[in-house]
Amino acid sequence: MTATTDATAVRTASGAPTEAPLEKQPLLGKKEKAAVLDPLWDNNPIAFQVLGICSALAVTIKVEQTLIMCAAVIVVVAMSNTVISLLRNYIPNKIRIIVQLTVISSLVTVVDILLKAYAYDLAKGISVFIGLIVTNCIVMGRAEAFAMSNPPFRSFLDGLGNALGYSWILLAVGVFRELFGSGSILNVGILTPTAGGWYVNNGLMVLAPGAFLLLGIIIWVVRAISGYTER
Repeated sequence: MTATTDATAVRTASGAPTEAPLEKQPLLGKKEKAAVLDPLWDNNPIAFQVLGICSALAVTIKVEQTLIMCAAVIVVVAMSNTVISLLRNYIPNKIRIIVQLTVISSLVTVVDILLKAYAYDLAKGISVFIGLIVTNCIVMGRAEAFAMSNPPFRSFLDGLGNALGYSWILLAVGVFRELFGSGSILNVGILTPTAGGWYVNNGLMVLAPGAFLLLGIIIWVVRAISGYTER
């Protein structure tokens, strides 16, 4: 007797069917690449979904503070997505939001403690905003919309991509605010103030309305380049 093969099974010489070996999937397939790359531009959480803008107004006075906030959000979103994805089959539907909040708040607490332990001077200036990561729409949104229905690695990439998409816009706002508001970037003087130079600091840039104006311009530019229109 000869072996016969079809799309689903292989028959051995004894006639017993055995499962055909599954085709090995690449580690970074189309879905994985889309999960991490789309939020950087095409589906940016700030530019297109207008989520998480409160921190863009609050912590972007200095680039140094902005970097700390971005690092915290990257860790929390990526890790919360991963943990929630691992637990998704064990979470009762009625309490899924409570479980998600528990996971996210635990990670935020760990990040806050680490910042206070190793970067206290920076952490004390934005500690209240680190705590507010728990209520950031991006974190909760990705946990509910993506991590609850996708495998851990893809969920990790989705969290990473959305956090990076959030971070580059925050950094863009932070760079412009510190440059034109204080004449420096990372406390390194770029534009010399009028006391010994030619530049007059723009007071609007150190206020929340200045951040709001910059954020609106950045969102407009991203949408214009992408050809996006509201439906």
